[in-house]
Amino acid sequence: MSGWVARLFTMKSMSDDAQQMPSFEASLDDLERVVKELEKGELPLEKSLELFERGMKLSADCKKQLEDAEMRVEILMKRGSKTIAAPFSADEENSAK
Repeated sequence: MSGWVARLFTMKSMSDDAQQMPSFEASLDDLERVVKELEKGELPLEKSLELFERGMKLSADCKKQLEDAEMRVEILMKRGSKTIAAPFSADEENSAK
């Protein structure tokens, strides 16, 4: 397979992954539902384990999306002609209002 064809397949699979991953908000809502259900403590062990596993996957998905967003913010933060990573601070957001 030539280089450009391999890159095309890689780009296609990456875009498929992005399309399959639910939004951050949807994942967070689903995670909250899982936690509430587990906190009730009324489920059989096997169902609890299934929900726990789902919650762990949702948590990892949310973390990945937050890390990706943080990376995008860092790339967009520019100082002069250089891009400088600058951590986001809620205090800065509040002072801008």
